[in-house]
Amino acid sequence: MKDKDSLLQNAGINTRLTHIGNDPFDYHGFVNPPVVHASTVLFPNARTMETHAQKYTYGTRGTPTTDALCEAIDALEGSAGTILVPSGLAAVTIPFLGFVAAGDHALVVDSVYGPTRHFCDTMLKRLGVEVEYYDPAIGAGIETLFRPNTKLVHTEAPGSNTFEMQDIPAISAVAHRHGAVVMMDNTWATPLYFRPLDYGVDISIHASTKYPSGHSDILLGTVSANAEYWPRLKEANGVLGICGAPDDAYQILRGLRTMGLRLERHYESALEIAEWLEGREDVARVLHPALPSFPSHAIWKRDFKGASGIFSFVLAADHPEKFKAKAHAFLDALRIFGLGYSWGGFESLALHANLNDRKVAKAPTEGPVIRLQIGIEDVADLKADIERGFAAASLA
Repeated sequence: MKDKDSLLQNAGINTRLTHIGNDPFDYHGFVNPPVVHASTVLFPNARTMETHAQKYTYGTRGTPTTDALCEAIDALEGSAGTILVPSGLAAVTIPFLGFVAAGDHALVVDSVYGPTRHFCDTMLKRLGVEVEYYDPAIGAGIETLFRPNTKLVHTEAPGSNTFEMQDIPAISAVAHRHGAVVMMDNTWATPLYFRPLDYGVDISIHASTKYPSGHSDILLGTVSANAEYWPRLKEANGVLGICGAPDDAYQILRGLRTMGLRLERHYESALEIAEWLEGREDVARVLHPALPSFPSHAIWKRDFKGASGIFSFVLAADHPEKFKAKAHAFLDALRIFGLGYSWGGFESLALHANLNDRKVAKAPTEGPVIRLQIGIEDVADLKADIERGFAAASLA
């Protein structure tokens, strides 16, 4: 298998996705690894039990199934190690708990995933950690916000719902000069289109619920670390006792095999629809980093290899008091798009983005923000459905 490993390092992404993560000949030639359900693991003698001198010691510390997924993620991320956790939100909160303590100061991008902000404003606050939100466009200017007790910088690119890009290399360089760990929620791009650790990030976070799963039926998160921070991440995970289930790990590993093909479809379809929306009078603005008109498009073009299937647009509205009515009319008229949270599955979804929690990066003022997850349906059908939405919104 070692000769195969060396070949895969230079292979195309779909070839790598097809083969990384496990050796079929470890399991009698079966293509997929077995799903190992375990809590108790037996030891051959008391000495081995005392020293933990064997690969597996307890179900929370890994099984052949979860290890296969971790190895696949490490191959994609270029990371020293990966932990599996039960959800994308847990993938954010566990490294926070592992790297900050009472009295510490943390910098968090203001376009952050809403539940992450809620965690920071509630649990972290109760634990004595001060969180300060910063402008996603700050770049190297983040240096002015550092204090002697700043221990962590959390990034997310693009930002949730409004899709602002961040200058990750510049922010990471500043943070490292001050001895702070840099975390990034990279769920949007996946390691196929952006590898955070290659750009100075220490901890890369993904909601595998999204594109790695691809079928809207699994909750799982992955957290990958570079060599410097892997021991502490692994320790935090073990201390908290939070782990991903083997059945879910198996399904994510299965989803990885087709993620490259699916993501390419999401990318192409979403960009086509975003370009189409830009030409419409009922759209005030399209928030998609791959569009040349987008303010931080240059950063996306410099650092990213592609875009995923989720973006937003601002529905044109004359008066703020009409924002909600128009948004609801648009959404209620949709028939192919589902109204639901999450994204990354095969089906298209839409929602009215709530941006009331922003402190620095303010919400667009031209109208309500509609977020679209573009699935793998035919683009012509999706456009026709969006037309239904516009027709309804014009009457609201």
